[in-house]
Amino acid sequence: MIPNIKLAFPIILFSFFVSGCSSKYVVPVPLPTITFVPTITSTKTSVSNITFPQKIEALSLSGYGFPESIDPSRKYMFYLHGKIVEDQGLNAISPDYGPYEYEAILEKLGSFGFVVISDQRGKDTNILKYTQKITEQIKSLLGSGVPAENITVVGASKGAGIAILVSNMVNTPGISYVLLGTCHKDDVKENIRNNIFLTGNVLSIFDSVDEYSGSCEELFTFSEGKGLANHREIILHVGTGHGFLYKPLDEWVLPVVDWANRK
Repeated sequence: MIPNIKLAFPIILFSFFVSGCSSKYVVPVPLPTITFVPTITSTKTSVSNITFPQKIEALSLSGYGFPESIDPSRKYMFYLHGKIVEDQGLNAISPDYGPYEYEAILEKLGSFGFVVISDQRGKDTNILKYTQKITEQIKSLLGSGVPAENITVVGASKGAGIAILVSNMVNTPGISYVLLGTCHKDDVKENIRNNIFLTGNVLSIFDSVDEYSGSCEELFTFSEGKGLANHREIILHVGTGHGFLYKPLDEWVLPVVDWANRK
């Protein structure tokens, strides 16, 4: 059963995502914030002068839908894509960051043994209804015997904003969440103003030069004592800003896998 949502909840949804994504019960002791420096540090590059191919082989999300048969022994990972895929479709290309390698990201996450669940949100998706959809799917997994510890929700950019709302709505201990490239200071203030807090185990990852995201520490602090368990923040130094989440880079994929596999 999905918890009731305060009347203020749907009102904030449009403003909540436009700024951050448009281009842009005993609670354990929280883990400390850390700065993650990749063993291979990339230098900042610009893709603005690169010409990308106009025709790209059509992508297929077949195999990534919600499973018809649920195996309680498997680990399940939801991947919620960025806004550009809503606007342009599966072959989205940013003039600043290049192609959004959606299929490659799903394949990379699936290569670690997860049952990856992902679908393309349509343009101008009703975020409240979509949040409810993901919540219902998570409840279905739990109802089929999947342990909460075997469920992870990974959101990128606008998808991370949705993951925050899912965390708030599901409010179930043990489930893990990863927020990629979110927590712009304006969005954090809007969440706090509307009493949107995090629950479960939450990992935040963003690039140090990303102008569309920032630290989730203020939201972590606001969420303490309300269902937030372990939390951690990783600051990358890839140098491509918001573009780090357009590719299945080891710099963010490996921490996501470690977070999903932790007990």
